[in-house]
Amino acid sequence: MRHLKRTAKLGRTGEHRNAMLANLVCSLIKHKRVTTTLAKAKAARSVAEKLVTLGKKDTIHARRLVAARLHQEDAMKILFAEIAPAQKDRNGGYTRIVKMHQRQGDASQLAILEWVDITEVTPAPAAEAPAAETKPAEEPKEGNAEKKSKGRKKKAEGEEAKA
Repeated sequence: MRHLKRTAKLGRTGEHRNAMLANLVCSLIKHKRVTTTLAKAKAARSVAEKLVTLGKKDTIHARRLVAARLHQEDAMKILFAEIAPAQKDRNGGYTRIVKMHQRQGDASQLAILEWVDITEVTPAPAAEAPAAETKPAEEPKEGNAEKKSKGRKKKAEGEEAKA
């Protein structure tokens, strides 16, 4: 009987599963939203929420536990600097899973795993830059290939003059 055995195996060994979930949570921390299968999203949700709970404590011991699980220092810094302080007033339920369509290749259910109450920062569009300040077209410079070929021509002319 499988009573109280909650871990979703996801068809992988334990080491592979832990590494995959750590990478998925790191992507969630960095990008604030990931699209994956529903089973992986449900498995990664518990890992992410436990890490946010550790991030809210912000002790050296909590940092070491998070570092042991994530293995990516930049994701750990984002977790402790941005995500955990934003979730300070919540008592759990830091993530949400939004179900999407089925993938056409293998008909697996897709889902979006994202943070609750965290606004995603969108980069400013580059098209707003003024187009009038463009540099004038410069003349093409001689490349190394052309310089080498000129040097070979000079050597060949020098050898013909000696002969």
